[in-house]
Amino acid sequence: MECLNLVTLYSSSFFTVAIKKMSRVSGVTVIQSVELVPLGKSTPDFTRKPMALNVQEGKKALFKAMVSGAPPPVVTWERTRGEMNDPNMYKTRYDARGREHILEIPSVKHEHADTYKCFATNDYGTASCNITLNVIEAGSQQKGQGGNGQDFRSMLKKTVVPTRKKQLPPKKEGEIDPKLWELLLSARKRDYEKICLDFGVTDFRWLLKRLNQMKKEREDEQAKVVEKLENVKQIQIKPNGRAEFSMDMKLWDANSSIHLYKDGKLVPYSDDANSKYCLKKSGTRYTFSIKDPQPEDAGFYQVDVDDTNVLTTDFQVPAVEFMDQIKDAKAVESEDAVFTCHLSKPLNGITWLKGDMSLDDVDKYEITVSEDKLVHTLTIKDCNEADKGKYYAIAGLTASSASLVVEADPDGSKRRKGKTDNQDEITKRKLEKEAKLRAEQERLEAERRAQAEKEAAEAAAKAALRDGDGSGAGSDGKTGGDKSDGDNKNENLLEGDLGNKKGDKKEENDESKKKRLREGPLVPDTVTDRGVQFVSGLSDTTAKLGERAELSCKISSETTKGRWYKNGKLLTNEDGVRIIKEGACHRLIIDCCQNDDTAVYRFEAEGRKSEATLNIQDPPKIDQDALGEFTKPVTVKAGETAEWKLPFSGGVPMNVQWHKDDDELVPAFNVKIETSANESQLRLTKCQRKDSGDVKIKMKNEFGTMEAISKLIVVDKPSPPLGPVDIVESAVTSVEFKWKPPKDNGGCPVTNYIIERQQVGRNKWTSLGEIPGKNLSYKDSDVDPGRKYCYRIKAKNAEGVSDYLKTEDIAAGVLRYPGSPTAPKVQSAFKDCINLTWGSPCDTGGTKIVGYNLEKHKKGTNYWSLVNQGGPITDTKYAVKDIFEGAAYEFRVSAINLSGAGDPSIPCDTVIARDPMKAPGKITGLKLTSSDYTTLSLAWNKPKALKGTEDEAQGYYVEIRPMESPDWTRCNSMPISLTSYTVLGLKAMTSYWVRVIATNYGGDGEPQAFDNYLIAMPPPVRPKFKDRNMTTFVVVRSGNTVRLNFNFEASPHPDVSWLKDGSPVGKHVTITNSDKGSQMLIPTSERSDTGIYTITLKNLVGLENFNVEVRVTDDPKPPGPVELDQIIPGTVTLSWSSSPDEKRDDRLHYMISKKDSSKGTWRTVADNLYNNKFTVINILPGREYNFRVYAKNDMGLSEPSESPRFGIQKEKEKFIINKRETKSRNLESPPSFLVPLKRRTAPEGYECCMSCAVRGNPAPRVTWYRDNVSLNTNTNYYITNTCGVCSLLILRTVAKDNGEYKVVIQNKLGISECSMILNVKE
Repeated sequence: MECLNLVTLYSSSFFTVAIKKMSRVSGVTVIQSVELVPLGKSTPDFTRKPMALNVQEGKKALFKAMVSGAPPPVVTWERTRGEMNDPNMYKTRYDARGREHILEIPSVKHEHADTYKCFATNDYGTASCNITLNVIEAGSQQKGQGGNGQDFRSMLKKTVVPTRKKQLPPKKEGEIDPKLWELLLSARKRDYEKICLDFGVTDFRWLLKRLNQMKKEREDEQAKVVEKLENVKQIQIKPNGRAEFSMDMKLWDANSSIHLYKDGKLVPYSDDANSKYCLKKSGTRYTFSIKDPQPEDAGFYQVDVDDTNVLTTDFQVPAVEFMDQIKDAKAVESEDAVFTCHLSKPLNGITWLKGDMSLDDVDKYEITVSEDKLVHTLTIKDCNEADKGKYYAIAGLTASSASLVVEADPDGSKRRKGKTDNQDEITKRKLEKEAKLRAEQERLEAERRAQAEKEAAEAAAKAALRDGDGSGAGSDGKTGGDKSDGDNKNENLLEGDLGNKKGDKKEENDESKKKRLREGPLVPDTVTDRGVQFVSGLSDTTAKLGERAELSCKISSETTKGRWYKNGKLLTNEDGVRIIKEGACHRLIIDCCQNDDTAVYRFEAEGRKSEATLNIQDPPKIDQDALGEFTKPVTVKAGETAEWKLPFSGGVPMNVQWHKDDDELVPAFNVKIETSANESQLRLTKCQRKDSGDVKIKMKNEFGTMEAISKLIVVDKPSPPLGPVDIVESAVTSVEFKWKPPKDNGGCPVTNYIIERQQVGRNKWTSLGEIPGKNLSYKDSDVDPGRKYCYRIKAKNAEGVSDYLKTEDIAAGVLRYPGSPTAPKVQSAFKDCINLTWGSPCDTGGTKIVGYNLEKHKKGTNYWSLVNQGGPITDTKYAVKDIFEGAAYEFRVSAINLSGAGDPSIPCDTVIARDPMKAPGKITGLKLTSSDYTTLSLAWNKPKALKGTEDEAQGYYVEIRPMESPDWTRCNSMPISLTSYTVLGLKAMTSYWVRVIATNYGGDGEPQAFDNYLIAMPPPVRPKFKDRNMTTFVVVRSGNTVRLNFNFEASPHPDVSWLKDGSPVGKHVTITNSDKGSQMLIPTSERSDTGIYTITLKNLVGLENFNVEVRVTDDPKPPGPVELDQIIPGTVTLSWSSSPDEKRDDRLHYMISKKDSSKGTWRTVADNLYNNKFTVINILPGREYNFRVYAKNDMGLSEPSESPRFGIQKEKEKFIINKRETKSRNLESPPSFLVPLKRRTAPEGYECCMSCAVRGNPAPRVTWYRDNVSLNTNTNYYITNTCGVCSLLILRTVAKDNGEYKVVIQNKLGISECSMILNVKE
């Protein structure tokens, strides 16, 4: 048992490895501890790693991690400095709901600031990552409390100042401010000029070369933490009073820390909009803002991701005010609008905004600044509707706003002119800019030529002086002027000349103190000695160790000598350098650079200086002989050790990594790596065949990277040959089979195959010998008929013999007949010959096919006769000639092998022995008989046969093609004999091309198609409503359901739309459409749903609509108190207050009922009253009257409002009767009109009342007509006849009320009529 444990321990340690794997999360290291991970298991990994934290002292710190792996890994935490044994200080837990492992530090102190490590471990490996905890000192804590009792070491820890790791260098005299470089790296190109002006740099073109190089380096650094960075915007004050700067940034790791610095110091921020510094993240957009900015908030702000800078901006708060605010502007379309403001002090530029959008000086907007920089102007060119709105001008912390109103061009002339002249205006501006640029270039060129001529004249004058006195001596004093340093080495001649002018002026001022000594005659006053100028200065140079380096510059004088300095020390040719002067060019050459050659080199000539830095790099190098030896493949046998050794050289520190097939190798049981200062060695022990592959060494230092690749070949015995084994032949005397080569040949070619045989039923295996490796089949001729055999095949190479591949049992000498060939196909048919072909059978029966038997069958008989009487047919085609003209035949074929003939095939299609037919012609009379949304019915006439050219059609094919498709689809797979066909399964309202093809045995004829495409739809029908009695007015009680149903017919399906008072119906209205109708439903109606609803049907043929007035109302509320007043004897006037519903219901009116003391019933005395007053007549004295006033609408009557009782005292008089003689008189009279009807014109939607006065005795019968149709029974009209006054009232007129209205009066004595015309105006 003890021995077994030792073996197990050795076995487990043998398979323990350390393979470094790539993690899905950046910054996570995964080490696989086993060589092979079982199926269904996995190494641990982080799905979300903990985030680095910046926590204020005394607050809580939480690290959260999410891990994965099978089995689930165990998570542990460690810190770099110190232990984590105190459970009260460090609390770990697992949140099952969020699946997070949490490390909590309840109260953070400065001693907790450290780098923490999180480990996830299971049986197959370990995943780890590092997290940083930064502790910020609390501002509210008092220093010095308990000073005597404090630990001095803890005091040291509390002096941590959260600043940037790398501070910007201070600005040196004569050099570019480092802050300028940082701002340009984060700015857009269009902002370069403005930023440079703020730093006093007027010409920034010479900076671009170095800036581009710095940008590339910065982008390489950012690419390590940021996947994408764009749309960077510098800090600006917004109209809401906050200062904001933003960028679009996509991080590689979402857990990366984002730090904000102001003037190099860390600034805490949060996502709370009320905090001083706020970060808002929306998708990939990061926006930093400063609430209520003050002058003390001005500074240099930088944003870092981890330790990499991604944004730099300079927040300046100048003390400036608006002396003149911008004013509201108004412009007509296509005109320009201008905003102008005046500042209290000069500024290079201010911020212009439209809303929250910053405006730049581009084609649309033109921003100009006056020469004194006090007047700033914004011009909006070619104004349109989108330009109107509020504009802001912001300078410092003050803002000014104004609105722009854009008015439409009344006649469009300016717009047309703007459109036609726009291109001319652009061309004009472009030409003006080009002319200014050319003029400036010509001016500069003229100045350069003048300067060159002037220098030539000076040189000639000096030469004349030297020639005159022969001394050749020049000035022994130094010429003051510009000094060219490392940052100004690319200055052009123009800038040098400007500097020299200042130097010359200084010389003139100091001439009385220090005079230059000359020999010979004086130079005329017109010639000024400007001294030596640098045409091109020194440039920073990089060279590799051992290579050649050269520094060069050019000055304006060819005779002036200069001196070279290294770190301030004078250089000569004896210092290992070569100093060469070629006219005005001066060069310093170092033939073989060494590490100590890294220095600052300076060239001086007559007081002028130019400096540059030479950096010597020592990247990794490999000797070519050693590299050639390393790249040779290393071949070892399985189980042996492979070894690589490679010497190298290069600067330290040197990082050496070994890789196997792109996976980094780390030291493990079978991986040994030894690396020294100039050599690295790799040993792989117990190599296996699967270890074959590329081995790469990668050497890297700060100057470069070097790689070398070798190849490992592990040879072993081959794998078994691949099956399955195919049986080629199984005959009476032989068995033949074949196989496939091994999947892995073991690293060397297969030389032989070993064949063994076993007779089924016996245990002995007999060796049949070896065959060459190129043969992949074997034929065993020594077999007994009727017996079964099994074979084993082994592959052999130089390293050994593989495992065997075993075949299934193979029977020898058993009769196996072949399968059926494919059905014969007719290649061609003639009256005396039919040509047939067929395919070989899939099942050969284990032996070769020796031939075929072909049989024929004449239609109408039951006999199959053999065609090939002379023996089997050896080919798969045959010409049958033993036929009769006009007879119909079928043919079948059977295959023959060594066992005999197999089953016959399926017979071929019937073929008639006759000469080929000619294809038919085109059909005629193609037409569409009917159609619907899924079918098209066609009909056509049979094509005529033309002897010798077109034969009779025997069938037809119908083909369709959708309009958007180029391919024709055949609707019937077999020809149809009828001359009509219905195409099924079409898409509704889809356009199709349709054609018909006639066919016969001779082939298909030419297709005949429709001239136009067909649409899958019924015949077109104009939309119309099917309901006969459709109501035009619907009254619904408030709260009830409104349901309007309309049935219609149309083809194609119409588009149905509903409108309310000309506008789309509301969202609470449900519209349900079907093929034959439409329904509008309002589940719970309100008074606001009252209106005219219009349903519109529209299709390709026409349009139809119908209007329905829906009135949603309720029982009316009663009117107010009724008052009575008698003004005229015999009458009484009633007045009352309006009903509360009168304003909401325009159809509400009033009705009055009367009851007198002589009768006990109520009688209506007035109706359809739209005012609040009515006079009742026929009031008799001596009676008491009661009146009721009702409010009335479409729903009915309200509760009555009753009046007080009314009565008149009757005065009794003496009654005297004067009796007269009576005479009989006939009072009857025919009907006639006292007042006829008059022509009327009424506006649509208003009421219209027509009246006339009639007489007759007996009282005539009155009938109203419109266009000779009686209206007496029509409820849409209110008809009255009071005391001979006949009235007809239309409550709301519509267009259909136009026409002739006629009144007919009739009694027994006669008939009379009167008419008028009513016009309803829209």
